[in-house]
Amino acid sequence: MGATVTKTITPRIYVACLAAYNKGILHGAWVDAAQEPWAIYDDVKVMLGKSPIPDAEEWAIYDYEGFGGARIEEYASFDSVAELAAFIVEHGDIGAALLEHFSGDIGEAREALDDRYLGQHASLVEYVQELTEETTSIPQPLRYYIDWQAMARDAKLNGDLFAITTAWDAVHVFAGC
Repeated sequence: MGATVTKTITPRIYVACLAAYNKGILHGAWVDAAQEPWAIYDDVKVMLGKSPIPDAEEWAIYDYEGFGGARIEEYASFDSVAELAAFIVEHGDIGAALLEHFSGDIGEAREALDDRYLGQHASLVEYVQELTEETTSIPQPLRYYIDWQAMARDAKLNGDLFAITTAWDAVHVFAGC
């Protein structure tokens, strides 16, 4: 049915001192990414100030968690890191799952949530059945012959709909592109 996210973790990054790394020492700190970019930079400066290598200035992001499917590059800007983290904090599991669905493209994730969100349902099949019954008059004798699962599968395969699952019976349905 789509991406599944089971637990929301506060987005954070592990930033390491490159001067220490080049000397064979791992020195770094986990930094809360759900803050302003300048605050992230301030935390990195504090970490660099505690480096075993005097006057350390260079850093790299070596690890991250809580970003759903978004990929954080080693030298990603703190602006982009903070933007992704803010989106996930604001939208929770559905935000993280959308970032996973769109391979970290926050523009696509925002657009889907703002313009194409069709609501939460128990399943994509339930949504398709509900929509069809609300918009089409179906004679009672024919109801038994409708394959709702096939209709939902076809809507997903042809790109009319996609779904993000955030819990057992929490399927978020979106209109396709």
